[in-house]
Amino acid sequence: MIKRILGNTGEELSIIGFGGILVMNMEQSKANDLVSYAIDRGINYFDVSPSYGDAEIKLGNALVGKREKIFLACKTDGRTEESALKEMTESFKRLKTDYFDLYQLHEMKTEDDYNKAISHGGVLELLDKAKKDGKIRYTGFSAHSVDIALKLMDAFDFDAILFPVNFVNYFNGNFGPQVIEKAISKNIGRLAIKAMAFTTKSQNDTSHPKTWYTPVEDKEIAKLALRFTLSQPVTAAIPPGDESYFPLALEVAENFKEITEDEINHLKEIAKGVEPIFHA
Repeated sequence: MIKRILGNTGEELSIIGFGGILVMNMEQSKANDLVSYAIDRGINYFDVSPSYGDAEIKLGNALVGKREKIFLACKTDGRTEESALKEMTESFKRLKTDYFDLYQLHEMKTEDDYNKAISHGGVLELLDKAKKDGKIRYTGFSAHSVDIALKLMDAFDFDAILFPVNFVNYFNGNFGPQVIEKAISKNIGRLAIKAMAFTTKSQNDTSHPKTWYTPVEDKEIAKLALRFTLSQPVTAAIPPGDESYFPLALEVAENFKEITEDEINHLKEIAKGVEPIFHA
């Protein structure tokens, strides 16, 4: 498995991450096997959130005896120091660890999210204290807004950003390139999500219950979409929570080749008229 350096941390992460939502609602024995399989295939970057149902519990049990082999990232939906500390404490228990390699503000997308986070008593104060206390090694955030992501990078000295990097978003929504560019200028590590997303999902669409969007259905195009993302200046990408996409992501990672100009043009044709899941 290819590994890349995360920003200025010096950490080498597998270019494919293991999203904790994969094991949500999964039988524990199957979760144990899937985590062991991923580690055996060279994946060392794991990411989870307390908002992913029972994923922290399943992942925590599966990582017993394996914690030191991996780079574990967790998140908080708390916007105040108090609410985030409560979540962090519970995440430590569920994941059976006393530190996180990366701790991130989750799904920052509104002015209210931003204002609460940066204010006195906000979650940024927890990140600062927890890093000094050794409870977290690195700080980060995920965002579903270009404007909020750009503002956050100016508001705090983050080590990493987790952001949608997706061909339809890039071509049809102008969503992503400006965030990656700024992160590079500040030497903030770039981690990607939504690489295999295609378009929005209607309310009555029950397919792919672990994704709120419609992923690329064609498997070859899905692999090409992931290669597009991994050909951008990012360290790693986390594939969809739908388990069927995980082996496709492994195949791409283990045989990775930079996307060609012809392949980019092919993706542009595929994206024509498609509604992106995010707009700038």
